[in-house]
Amino acid sequence: MTQQEIRIGAQRIGALIGKAGATKRKLEEETGATITIDSEEGEVRIEGEDPVGVLRATDVVTAISRGFSPERAFRLLEDEDMVLDIIDLTDVDPSPKQQERLRGRIIGKGGKAREQIENMTGVEISVAGKTVAIIASPDHLKNARTAIEMLINGVPHEAVFSFLEKKRREERENILDYYY
Repeated sequence: MTQQEIRIGAQRIGALIGKAGATKRKLEEETGATITIDSEEGEVRIEGEDPVGVLRATDVVTAISRGFSPERAFRLLEDEDMVLDIIDLTDVDPSPKQQERLRGRIIGKGGKAREQIENMTGVEISVAGKTVAIIASPDHLKNARTAIEMLINGVPHEAVFSFLEKKRREERENILDYYY
């Protein structure tokens, strides 16, 4: 029996449970894990016979707790190569005011910067609290993470998008080289 325990914020428990328990039930069905939620303490226990199922369920619960909608978090189950990566902004700057500024840079006006990084790299990004979470395949994760780190380090948005465009062109050329 494999077991994992994680804490999630009270405001995300509803998203994890879902309407009439639908999200929790679907996650249990798809991973074979049993999920026990203590709504008072925000404790989530995930256990099961299959260690891989327990780890996959833990990733989905973590993704939901980091602000992803259940639909987006379930992408982690659609493809076994998908990973969840979390950048902790407190590692960059412990000041809440600076973290807010960094979140703003990553999200951009009306969510445009986050959306553009998602579109250019094929990843899902959630900026919530003190973290930036990314759901991606390993090959797309590298460029998305680099772009976010560039924004954190103060690189202008235009330069970040130029970097991503260059990476996208290189990827296309590599695919063409592979086939021709």
